[in-house]
Amino acid sequence: MPIYEYLCNDCGPFTDMRPMAECDLPQHCPQCEATSPRVILTAPAFFCMPSEKRKAHATNEQSRHAPKTLDQYKAAHGPGCGCCSPSGKKKPARLMTKSKSGAKGFPTARPWMISH
Repeated sequence: MPIYEYLCNDCGPFTDMRPMAECDLPQHCPQCEATSPRVILTAPAFFCMPSEKRKAHATNEQSRHAPKTLDQYKAAHGPGCGCCSPSGKKKPARLMTKSKSGAKGFPTARPWMISH
């Protein structure tokens, strides 16, 4: 069950676990029993999410509101910087194979195409 936040006019904010079907309904304050509306005071907690997915959400949130222009990207990333790759290294060279007859093959490029 999710935890929702409510704001009592007299006692201040409090939280309560409720079913999602009742998320918009007001809740009674645990101290003074006054009816209190639901409010959003803090950001959602992603503590149960794997760290990779949490980082992806954070990156997506940053880039959605202020995307970099091409000039800003070029100023931050020199040619071949490699900082944006997951391992921090340059891409490996494209895989090429040679048959006994000397024909070149690129098995990772387009495996559905027949080589000439």
